[in-house]
Amino acid sequence: MRIAALIAAALILTACSDFKDPDSLPESYTATVTASVQDQLSDSLDSQGTESKTVDLTEYTHISDSDSIEFGTLVERDMIVDNVLHSEQQGEIHFSCYIPDSYDGSKPYALFVTLPGWEGLYFQGVGKNLGESFLFEARKYNNEMIIISTQLDDWGETSANMAIKLTEYFLANYNIDTGRVYLHGFSGGGETGSLVMCKSPGLYTAYLMTSSQWDGDLSVLANAKKPVYLAVGEKDSYYGSEAMKTAYGELYKLYKNMDVSDDEINKLIVLDVKEQEYFDKYGYSDQHGGGNAFGQDSEIMGWLFGEH
Repeated sequence: MRIAALIAAALILTACSDFKDPDSLPESYTATVTASVQDQLSDSLDSQGTESKTVDLTEYTHISDSDSIEFGTLVERDMIVDNVLHSEQQGEIHFSCYIPDSYDGSKPYALFVTLPGWEGLYFQGVGKNLGESFLFEARKYNNEMIIISTQLDDWGETSANMAIKLTEYFLANYNIDTGRVYLHGFSGGGETGSLVMCKSPGLYTAYLMTSSQWDGDLSVLANAKKPVYLAVGEKDSYYGSEAMKTAYGELYKLYKNMDVSDDEINKLIVLDVKEQEYFDKYGYSDQHGGGNAFGQDSEIMGWLFGEH
């Protein structure tokens, strides 16, 4: 029923939506919309009207009227894995998504965007991003949350702009609680996420960065005062841990220069460096690949979804 949920989400969009009625959907989708779902959608539209969004499209100047999503047909573990946002500015943005069956647009849902590492990039193949734990573990923390896992092109500016565009599109076209928009990046996706947080920090509530290094402008992040959690293995086989430690130290100094109290700083930045025994508990001998364990850690994931 995940495809049906996605259609339901699409059908309640406002006038800026790409899908305005079932007749405009591909045949493969139309077949999944049962009569009962159609009735529920009609009731929702009658009672809620079309002004159910929490964000006005005009707030997002990067969204074009011609931007549109082509939803895929491949479903794995309730994730629709081969979607494409056709963007006038950024080209084709590939991603997987999970939209709960309960989403009908009548109430705002949280949004979680996770940026995978090298092996989840689009050139690796459709659905290769599903090898990471974060997008699946996130469901345990909020059953009213839309989840997006990207399949971008690199770990630099291009993908950062794509991630921002994709986030803006969902904020503009779905009923999203703007106080619960979460970002995560693993490995190369963490580098991308650091650029995202320094280009458009206002879009996100908090950022979880795992097994990576910080590439963005920390002064922008400090001025935005957005909470960030940095998790890495002490002997991460790809990045090591010094890059994360350095980023933490630089950000700490920036906050101190802004006369931010230690209590507030501790809420804004967390550095969590794990020893090998931590990864052993999850069955990982390599600390970089073992970064997947962070997605299974309730304290780390709870910081993202529970505290914010």
